[in-house]
Amino acid sequence: MSTQEKKLYKDIVLKSKKTSNSPLGARAYKGISTVDPNANSFNLYDIALIKQDLLNHFHIRQGEKLENPEFGTIIWDALFEPLTEGMKQAIVENVTQIVNYDPRVQVNSVTVDTYESGIQIECDLTYLPYNISESMRLKFDESQGLIS
Repeated sequence: MSTQEKKLYKDIVLKSKKTSNSPLGARAYKGISTVDPNANSFNLYDIALIKQDLLNHFHIRQGEKLENPEFGTIIWDALFEPLTEGMKQAIVENVTQIVNYDPRVQVNSVTVDTYESGIQIECDLTYLPYNISESMRLKFDESQGLIS
């Protein structure tokens, strides 16, 4: 290393950012989603990000994810089957498993019913970091896919 290079390294000064504790109300979860083309920003925060993560999970048919065939939902396969009590119970268990897969959310109740041309699921959820409960309605349509 030449003396000029050594001098260059001495002249470089690294300033560290001082990090302070996050103020109350700071966003805990940050992510992006490009699903909504009309959105002003692709950034999602907190509950909106949790909802989008859940919707992404429901868009995956069970068996589609490489190296994890148990990941995803069985609802896509159940759409064209008769909605018997056994099928309803299997869907309730699958939805509960999907929601509880995310440690930020807890499912309180799940209701499965039919509607015009598909299956409607209503979940009562609690977002654990915020202690907020909310109802989420998902419609799986035979021709249109997932409508939330």
